Amino acid sequence: MKTLVLGIGNTLLTDEGVGVHVLQALGPLLEDCADVTLLDGGTLSFTLAGPIEEADALIVVDAANIQSPPGAWILLEGEAMDAFLMGNRKSTVHEVGLTDLRVIAILAGHWPERRALLAIQPDVVDWGEYPTPAVAAAIPPACTAIQKLIGEWRHVA
Repeated sequence: MKTLVLGIGNTLLTDEGVGVHVLQALGPLLEDCADVTLLDGGTLSFTLAGPIEEADALIVVDAANIQSPPGAWILLEGEAMDAFLMGNRKSTVHEVGLTDLRVIAILAGHWPERRALLAIQPDVVDWGEYPTPAVAAAIPPACTAIQKLIGEWRHVA
């Protein structure tokens, strides 16, 4: 099973870059997993449609307003992920949104059946290269949750 872990965010905007920071922390933890690809999606672009379509499983990591305290996170799988994306269309500085990439993948006939969104509540989105302490503290448990999810998906594959 080819699993794509897609980290989204701008690492020049403090907590907005948390998806990429999670990827950096996951790298050493998953280096022996040849079937897992970690991809820095930056601020999103249509070029990500290809890797999403090629994946058997998709995990997206991003900062999102989950209406929780800074650093809180949720893991939404399958249709719960889709519902969150469709219900949270926000204005963004990104070229395209994850919702747009979802539509492209569906039109192309491949939106992975196994998919999840790990969303982390940001505290500050302003100039800065590092996440705030609350969001930085969420990175290790987010990595653990991603590793656990990949393991669960392998068991049912």
